[in-house]
Amino acid sequence: MRIALVRGSSTENIDLVPSKIIGIGVNYRAHAIEMGKGLPEEPLMFLKPRTAMIASGEAIERPAGYERVDYEGELGVVIGQRARQVPRERALEVVMGFACINDVTVRDLQKRDGQWTRAKGFDTFCPIGPRIVAGLDPAKLAIATRVNGAVKQDSSTSDLIFDVPTLIAFVSAHMTLEVGDVISTGTPSGVGNLTPGDHVEVEIEGIGILKNTVIARP
Repeated sequence: MRIALVRGSSTENIDLVPSKIIGIGVNYRAHAIEMGKGLPEEPLMFLKPRTAMIASGEAIERPAGYERVDYEGELGVVIGQRARQVPRERALEVVMGFACINDVTVRDLQKRDGQWTRAKGFDTFCPIGPRIVAGLDPAKLAIATRVNGAVKQDSSTSDLIFDVPTLIAFVSAHMTLEVGDVISTGTPSGVGNLTPGDHVEVEIEGIGILKNTVIARP
């Protein structure tokens, strides 16, 4: 996927080709309460395929026959160098930059399967954008999701249970992170269903607005 990388006053277009997209489940305190779950003792990882990626402005394809296909606005961390067993205090050194992500999920399948690959792995279920921005402090960024202009999620990365350096250290302790890999850090409270015709926006302070429409899956 072609995407702009912003470093200070300079911008270049790069090809974002992650070997993997690592999602983190139940990682905002308010969302854990919303889902009726206790706070996890360690990060809960899952994988999304690269084929789920789409850019800002492209359409999310909603499959028919499911009651809930939810938006999940999230902060995405793009890795800038090969990383293995990175200590937390050096974790931000391996970051290329940050982007908005919508971790689209079929709730019906998530509950039915007991694991999340199918629920989160459909084509178009990982919008990323509108750009990658380097040099941000991810500790306290405002994050909001809007559907048809109405605010559905309104939070801050300060509500993360496991912050970005902790996530990088944890993930890299289990698997090597390659250049371009993406960690999607979890979603705040306020998730909800999308229907064809909806316009969904994920906005993160310092990054911009990821915009996608929803269509029926062909």
